Amino acid sequence: MELKHITYQGPEIDASESLITRLPENLVDLLRQINGFIQFHGGLHVRGLCKKPDWHSLDEVMNGALCLHSLYPCLLPSDVPFAQDCVADQFILRDGKVYKLYSETGELDGLGVTLSEFFDSVAANPVDFLGLHPLLQFQNDGGLLQAGEVLHVYPPFCMEESASGVSLKAVQIEEAIRFLADFSAQINSLPNGAEIEFKVI
Repeated sequence: MELKHITYQGPEIDASESLITRLPENLVDLLRQINGFIQFHGGLHVRGLCKKPDWHSLDEVMNGALCLHSLYPCLLPSDVPFAQDCVADQFILRDGKVYKLYSETGELDGLGVTLSEFFDSVAANPVDFLGLHPLLQFQNDGGLLQAGEVLHVYPPFCMEESASGVSLKAVQIEEAIRFLADFSAQINSLPNGAEIEFKVI
């Protein structure tokens, strides 16, 4: 697999054998070649087998403080959240297929592709397949995501008001995941069309 537009590469592998044996063989093979990476200045972040930095650690989102299956009811302990996009939507490996977790709403959609087909689709059309339009807007406005950052979108895309435009700012990955998981949990208890009030604290 040929990888282009890499803007960050993970450190050497530093993970327990118990974690590695839980992962699909094709993902482990990839991470042994390059231990996670960021492409397109934040458009795609593939996590690595490492303890530090926390934001790059696959173990952190499977077993640690940011354990995604504890934050989102639709996820299983056996799911592998191997990557995320520029707005912290998550890509999940389940039974050899890739799913996308929409972090604002907690919806999980099957993409109908294997891991290798996922990367083929990224290479063929990254803007549409990964939904890089917010990142391009951010970059056109002079912004640049640093490693360990994703975009915070306001108002969230799931709200009608976002059709009139959104503001974007760079935030730390941990902050984004915690905010989005909490937001998802709150809106899922509301009926469709309910009004949401944001309080700045």
